[in-house]
Amino acid sequence: MTETPQERTPTPIDAIAEAVVQKEIELEPRTRVWLGAEGDKTQYGDLSRAGIEPRLEAARGTLAALAAEEPVDDVDWVTKTDLTRELELEVETIESGWWQRDLNNLASEAQGIRDIFDMMPTATEEHWSDISGRMRTVRGAIDGYVDSLRAGIEAGNTPARRQVEQVLEQLDDFGDGAGFFHELANDAKADEGDLSQGLRSDLQGGAQSATLSYGVLRDFLRDELLPAAREEDAVGREFYSLMSRRFLGATVDLDETYEWGIEELARMRDEQERIANEIVPGASVAEAIAHLDGDASRKLHGTDALKAWMQETSDAAIAELGTTHFDIAKPIEALECMIAPTQTGGIYYTGPADDFSRPGRMWWSVPKGVTEFDTWRELTTVYHEGVPGHHLQIAQATYNRAQLNTWRRLAGTSGHAEGWALYAERLMESLGYLDDPADRLGMLDGQRMRAARVVLDIGVHLGKPRLDGTGSWDFDYAFEFLKSNVNMNEPFVRFEVNRYFGWPGQAPSYKIGQRIFEQIRDEAKAAEGDAFDLKDFHMRVLNIGGVGLDTLKGAVLRGR
Repeated sequence: MTETPQERTPTPIDAIAEAVVQKEIELEPRTRVWLGAEGDKTQYGDLSRAGIEPRLEAARGTLAALAAEEPVDDVDWVTKTDLTRELELEVETIESGWWQRDLNNLASEAQGIRDIFDMMPTATEEHWSDISGRMRTVRGAIDGYVDSLRAGIEAGNTPARRQVEQVLEQLDDFGDGAGFFHELANDAKADEGDLSQGLRSDLQGGAQSATLSYGVLRDFLRDELLPAAREEDAVGREFYSLMSRRFLGATVDLDETYEWGIEELARMRDEQERIANEIVPGASVAEAIAHLDGDASRKLHGTDALKAWMQETSDAAIAELGTTHFDIAKPIEALECMIAPTQTGGIYYTGPADDFSRPGRMWWSVPKGVTEFDTWRELTTVYHEGVPGHHLQIAQATYNRAQLNTWRRLAGTSGHAEGWALYAERLMESLGYLDDPADRLGMLDGQRMRAARVVLDIGVHLGKPRLDGTGSWDFDYAFEFLKSNVNMNEPFVRFEVNRYFGWPGQAPSYKIGQRIFEQIRDEAKAAEGDAFDLKDFHMRVLNIGGVGLDTLKGAVLRGR
């Protein structure tokens, strides 16, 4: 039986952290949607160059306030340590000028301005009125974003040409009377029935306004930014080190990590070859994959079947693990598996509202034309995105509101989130959920890709020699390297390599994060000896929340 967390008396450090969240809502009103909080759901923050100074002032002011306070307990120690780390990195990142060139094919405001619509509720006419209102504020967000990128042009600090070209291709989907916003408006329907004619008309007008706004971005990228864009893709050691620290919440030796990545990739390859032989004696990995791809019993046909299988698999994992290896509270048991409205090929998780009025959701963005899915490839993905992966991790921090202030429930780094999810995949293997060699091969396919990312990402951005000794990493070499290490079609591989080139430091955070989680577990086990309990360790880690990995290590190994 899951115990309700004991209520904790808020401290001055908690008050500072709560003020950070309120300031973030003020500076970026989209936070209300992410939190499921009351208030205006139609606005964006100031994405222009004028929005930078208020962020710097807020970060520096909070750092001064934190420095003046001493922790009163272990929870305070974590909050002060991690919030200080986060704010120092925010100041350093802003001062680096990243905001002037923050454009890539997956995770920049070119996508983020639209992505918030995926999080907005759609049950009532009021919800659809919020969506209509937000469509009409897209133009202001686009104008602000363009202003920041224009500041980069003026400063000679621009994104790589490759990234501009990628985003321009994505913007082809926003056409007159077509594209995401028009599809959203056309399909609008409340739970209680159809919408009023007036609201439907407002939605159509809002869709047109938002689509035209993205046309403004497209024109700017084509006419102004593309001619000024950098030819070189690599960001260099200094800037890459900053990005690595941001995504991990930890400082690692990049050169040692690169060499470890090469070794880890070789281990993954050897493990795959052994399992391929289990599936078909004497078979290569490619031959074993071909055999599994021809197995009709492992195929799903259509997105309805995919969604149903995701939900069934996820529900079973929650029910079983909640009685054995984790304490899963009732609100966390709700996890919705969804087919995303976009068609990018991504699979991702969005957390619950702070009061669980919106459940956690696992999203599958199915590419155009894809109608068949292989369960052997994707079983581990459901565990990665759901339980014991992202959903358990993020929803547990949300549930632990009696101990964690709002900032702690929201905090997190890519290294913590993705590192835990990869750790969870290996955990499910050790618990017997991947005993079928085909399912293990699918898990290793993903693990091998994540190891390859470490090598590729660091190799590209630090200008490392190619593994074959024929020069430095470039796009063509990176593409062939990744293609040889993943079982994916060429368009997906190309998309992924473009992602790594434009989002430095993020992709390696998965595998490096997993490595750090395993190191923390092993160090805790060595320190505690016979008293070490794996279930207790996991719940201790999850109850700390999504802190940076250096903070997590300090908290766990100090007994916090």
